[in-house]
Amino acid sequence: MSLSRLLLLLAAAAVALLQYPAAGAGEDEYGYVPGTPTGPENWGRLKPEWATCSTGRMQSPINLGLLDLVTLAPRLGYLNYTYQNANASVVNRGHDIMVRFDGDAGSLLINGSTYHLRQLHWHTPSEHTIDGRRYDMELHMVHLNAQNQAAVIGILYVLGNPDSLLEELRQYIIRVTNQKDKEVVVTGGVDPNVAKGQDTVYYRYMGSFTTPPCTEGVIWTIVRKVHTVSLSQLALLKAAVLAGYENNARPLQDVNNREIDLFVPLPLINT
Repeated sequence: MSLSRLLLLLAAAAVALLQYPAAGAGEDEYGYVPGTPTGPENWGRLKPEWATCSTGRMQSPINLGLLDLVTLAPRLGYLNYTYQNANASVVNRGHDIMVRFDGDAGSLLINGSTYHLRQLHWHTPSEHTIDGRRYDMELHMVHLNAQNQAAVIGILYVLGNPDSLLEELRQYIIRVTNQKDKEVVVTGGVDPNVAKGQDTVYYRYMGSFTTPPCTEGVIWTIVRKVHTVSLSQLALLKAAVLAGYENNARPLQDVNNREIDLFVPLPLINT
């Protein structure tokens, strides 16, 4: 091959590389800083398939709270779930840290449909608020049924004692810090029961995923009991994600007259 031919091929390859998007760039194409081109208010305009982020009428997160704005719903009953230890990996998705379950971690039963726990991840600060209060962290436990419909359990955290699950995962989070798409297998697996805690009282409403494409039809369950997380654990999560994603909470969305149910056991209502 002549030198001129080789140089021509190298030049063509360079142009192709410049035009081809980097692997996994999709998650870097949206941000959380208001007023910027990729800020939350612009998500729906960044891609046609993300339009629901702007046009949807059942978006999440929302404010939850005052009794005159929610419906007491004893018909919901106690949360019906069975969780178990399962093989899992800690994954740095750039915009958050996720635990992906590679085995059967258990399931949640809602309206006769079984939703299997697929992953969990954290947002700092919280995305949902209660009576207008935003908490320091929110854990999302993401479940899918056979039709790929989603049900998410949200747990809120305030600064205090260390969270047991994050403490167990600390060494793995450190190993993926600031390395997008880096994943590490958790030795011995992860038991979701460590995260759930007390969940007797909870909110239930229909919403969406809180990141693009903001798909609607998600069944949200927000546990009323607030858990605790230490300052060092919050710092760990914020340091682990890519720069600009330390505060990865989507702003509150309009309720748009949606029904928000609150399950409180009868003994608690009568006291």
